[in-house]
Amino acid sequence: MQTSPDQQPQKVTNKQTQRSPKDYVGLVARGFAMGSADVVPGVSGGTMAFILGIYEELVFSIRAVGRKEFWQAVLHFRIKDALLAINLPFLIAVFAGIFLAVLTLAQGLEWMLKNQPVLIWSFFFGLVLASVVTVAKRVKRWGVILVAALAAGAIGAFFLVGAVPAQTPNTWWFLFLSGSMASIAMILPGISGAFILLILGKYQFVLSAVNNRDIVSLAILAMGAAVGIVIFAQLLGYLLKRHHDLTVAVLTGFMLGSLRKLWPWKETVETMLDSHGESIPIRQLNILPPAIDMELFIAIGLMIVGIVTVILIDRMADIETGG
Repeated sequence: MQTSPDQQPQKVTNKQTQRSPKDYVGLVARGFAMGSADVVPGVSGGTMAFILGIYEELVFSIRAVGRKEFWQAVLHFRIKDALLAINLPFLIAVFAGIFLAVLTLAQGLEWMLKNQPVLIWSFFFGLVLASVVTVAKRVKRWGVILVAALAAGAIGAFFLVGAVPAQTPNTWWFLFLSGSMASIAMILPGISGAFILLILGKYQFVLSAVNNRDIVSLAILAMGAAVGIVIFAQLLGYLLKRHHDLTVAVLTGFMLGSLRKLWPWKETVETMLDSHGESIPIRQLNILPPAIDMELFIAIGLMIVGIVTVILIDRMADIETGG
């Protein structure tokens, strides 16, 4: 019996010995793009990793931290083998970019979300809309089952991103749990880690912790994130190896469904007060643009910029791989 394309194991090559310093600068830039997306509730760093062509290497590198080859090397003090097993230079470059983005952009993005929400959501809407098409091209052959998987992912994400944020405690255990849940979402295209924090009632708290350099809270979140992402990467890596096309179809559906959250024009119907006494929306309805004005034209222009950005990145990736 002939094996279907999505049952073929996907081999991810360890490229670290083939990379130049310029390549690592490029990885830091990709990490910066992922971090920029993760700060915004509704845009996934996993989506950016997909767009930028590093998604599978990222998942398999993180997955290696939980594999026996890594821990056998650690326990026998074979440090070089341990570092090779987890593709450490790649991970350092990507996570350095993510960390740099969170530190430098949190304040600016917080301001944009408060003062120019239509414009920033317009850009990300175009970015993710185009990426749905480019990521879908990674499926070798679409069929009824894969289309159904895409639809299931889209429906699931559509209802998830409509969830109402909750009021939750600021205790250490809940911060650890929040970090774990957010990191899982970080490598799921279409489901934003920042949005998971918003659902858990921790988004404003984390932004404040970053801007105020609350090291203790950030360290607890980081520990939770590290545990969550390594555990989840085991499952995701398995699915990508054994059911590649089916997994990509579901992830593409996640991205498609998340467009509900990214629609720029919204009407707020319910709010709540955060820990600083500021009003934040917890229930919004998508609406048509209220007026034909300059903001509308700028928003459409930013959508087009997002779409063109993804197309250019995809073309450059095809050139690099000889596709």
